Amino acid sequence: MITSVIVAGHITVAPQDRAAYLAGCADVVRQARAADGCLDFAISADLLDPSRINILERWSSRAAVDAFRGSGPDDGQGAAMTSASVTEYDIAGERSLS
Repeated sequence: MITSVIVAGHITVAPQDRAAYLAGCADVVRQARAADGCLDFAISADLLDPSRINILERWSSRAAVDAFRGSGPDDGQGAAMTSASVTEYDIAGERSLS
């Protein structure tokens, strides 16, 4: 039985565009974190690569992900991306490391 869904990976943008791209994601992060079934949602700058933006989402179920997803990035965000490598994982179990 699937207990949660994880979406993880990264996108890249031109280094000079990263701050603006991240600022444009603030509302999406707020909306996701307030959505039913969202366990965690983060879009953040990579510490080493100035063009990389890391993506991490945890959802309680497939239904929660589907309810939140209505659209991907807006046209401006999509145009700013130079590459993307994001994968969705269905998780059957977990253990805390903290």
